[in-house]
Amino acid sequence: MNQTQQNVSDSVVEVVNPDGSSPVVLVCEHASPAIPAPFNNLGLSGDALSSHAAWDPGAMAVARIIAQKLDAVLVASRVSRLVYDCNRPPEAAGAMPAKSEVFDIPGNANLTPAERAARTAAYYTPFRDTLAGVIAAAPSPVIVTIHSFTPIYHGAQRAVEIGILHDSDTRLADAMLDTAAAHSPHLTQRNAPYGPQDGVTHTLLEHGISGGHPNVMIEIRNDLIQTPDTQRGIALQLAGWLTDACATVTGENACKA
Repeated sequence: MNQTQQNVSDSVVEVVNPDGSSPVVLVCEHASPAIPAPFNNLGLSGDALSSHAAWDPGAMAVARIIAQKLDAVLVASRVSRLVYDCNRPPEAAGAMPAKSEVFDIPGNANLTPAERAARTAAYYTPFRDTLAGVIAAAPSPVIVTIHSFTPIYHGAQRAVEIGILHDSDTRLADAMLDTAAAHSPHLTQRNAPYGPQDGVTHTLLEHGISGGHPNVMIEIRNDLIQTPDTQRGIALQLAGWLTDACATVTGENACKA
């Protein structure tokens, strides 16, 4: 990667703890609500710009604490998922959504193929390539993506508090769910509130399953991680689950918290 490419990547992708020794590679695709100035907030204002439609509140804070606890590398997007959702492939409509739950996104309406390609090159490709490079450098990588979700969606209350999501590779999810069943004070469910049928497992497919690496996606209801104390509590709980699950799947304690 030349210096210009590195500067572009740094502006749209953050790598936390780049020298981490853990095989766990943490990912936070929806870490930031930031919309670059040229997009004029995509025509949005008010609550829409800080809502769950624009990012995953609390997810990055939790991911940072897990990274510190496990000494893991964390790769995060620096731009709102409304500009480009890095957990979607370029051909997916949701990569640059024209509507997100109750919010219409005027700046994403009727994008031309050239406009979509430009956003893909500017935001998705640097993220994908940075993450791929981190995974390639990790010893026996274990891919873990961190997300949050809103307690109320389309007017319906969600009971699930923590979701453990997977695609065709269930190894890490199975082990985490076993640990959660024994130790979690929170209602924890498989593939909830979303699952593969909702198109949310792109990162797992692209960076985990394609290379045969254990992988899992963690969803946390965002009312549980609104403060530094609650973020830390959930993060330490998840770090413990991951430690136990890694030992079960890999047969070693390399992920030990």
